[in-house]
Amino acid sequence: MPDLAFRIEGCEVARFSATPEIVFKLHVTNSDPAESIHTVVLRAQIQIEATRRRYSPQAQAELRDLFGEPSRWGQTLRSLLWTHVNLNVPAFQGSTMIDLPVPCTFDFNVAATKYFYGLRDGDVPLCAMFSGSVFYSREGEAMQVAPISWDKETRFSLPVNVWRDMMDSYYEGVAWLCLRRDLFERLHRYKVQHGIPTWEQTVESILQPDEMVRA
Repeated sequence: MPDLAFRIEGCEVARFSATPEIVFKLHVTNSDPAESIHTVVLRAQIQIEATRRRYSPQAQAELRDLFGEPSRWGQTLRSLLWTHVNLNVPAFQGSTMIDLPVPCTFDFNVAATKYFYGLRDGDVPLCAMFSGSVFYSREGEAMQVAPISWDKETRFSLPVNVWRDMMDSYYEGVAWLCLRRDLFERLHRYKVQHGIPTWEQTVESILQPDEMVRA
């Protein structure tokens, strides 16, 4: 029965994707090179292991929305679920290298986005945990299927500047903020009633200088 091992060997920004993606270079190895792997139906859960890095005072201030005051981080700092990814690995024998594309969002209602945005440098410690099914055979035998052992995982340090470069390439100079419809309608009425031409000017008119200083 196949015994697969997984290792992430690098990553890069997907430059021509319809939506922001980071492509991880995933190396898959089977312990028995005599087995032919026909396909692997792979599921990956990727977590941000937030406790595995240090944080500057600036990063602590940026991440208060996630973890609260730094004095309480001993209780509140914890791992975050980033995403789930499905992938079909094509046939191989022994080992193979495959792209693992991970879609990314700029939605600030998502905890992972808040985390990435709150960091200016260094790495994001990740843990990818794998599950799924392996379709395989040995010479002269019929194809069989086996589950991937639940303990298969790998760690990788994602450079923060990769995520920032990706968002800059897809959303240069802008950020997205999703509002409930009723809040948007109130903001729209305020904009119309005051004759404000742009949304940026609308927000600036609400954020008075003294309020911005307190923030």
